[in-house]
Amino acid sequence: MKYLLGSGVLLGSLALVVSAKDKDDLKLGPPPGEGWIALFDGKDLRHWKIPEGDNGHWKVVDGVIDYDARSEAKKDKNLWTKESFGDFILQIDWRLKRTTGKYPVRMIKPDGSYVTDKNGKIVTKLMDNADSGIYLRGTPKAQVNIWCWPIGSGEVWGYRNDKNVSPEVRAAVTPKVRADNPVGEWNRFVITMKGDRLTVVLNGKTVIENAQLPGVPSKGPIGLQHHGGYNPKTKTWSPASSLIQFRNIYIKPL
Repeated sequence: MKYLLGSGVLLGSLALVVSAKDKDDLKLGPPPGEGWIALFDGKDLRHWKIPEGDNGHWKVVDGVIDYDARSEAKKDKNLWTKESFGDFILQIDWRLKRTTGKYPVRMIKPDGSYVTDKNGKIVTKLMDNADSGIYLRGTPKAQVNIWCWPIGSGEVWGYRNDKNVSPEVRAAVTPKVRADNPVGEWNRFVITMKGDRLTVVLNGKTVIENAQLPGVPSKGPIGLQHHGGYNPKTKTWSPASSLIQFRNIYIKPL
């Protein structure tokens, strides 16, 4: 792996502020500072384990990792790094290419619980949706989510919905603000894992700050999530499929 070096800078500067006119033109390359490893060079998937039987659905197109949600792998359809990581800072750009239909989206409160009506039924809204995410340390439970829900991307579904963790943990993994750019435009995550603590910056805004992930593995690979898919018999998409692209992926072990 190639290490890309630059001048030292405080970690806080990684939260790059993106102006409205620059939302789809994020500066490419590693953040300032030393020790960054390129996990994707825009040419091939040499640092990634392509799912067995995928048949070319995780691929490189025009310098980005492109996924069409049609992996033919019989088991795990996600794309994982070959290397495992413990504490790290990860920069990764992502773009939802399009949505695949209406989906009953659940309304989420700032504390991570769901909005309910007077009868206790969860309130939903039929919305266009797409879904993917970034798996951390080899476990789907520690997923930094990518989707179209009003709460915004960056939440950690596995912990927010775990009734066995404290209300404080569930609230902490719920985004403080919706920072997503519109579908079709590029977004940038800067994800920091240190011990069992997670911070997520999306498009220059801190959406998750020092959230605890109890029981998270101490080390593991990074994963790009498959979600949904296409049914060739009915010629229909799952309404939350991961039609997504990734680029500009750099990690700095801590």
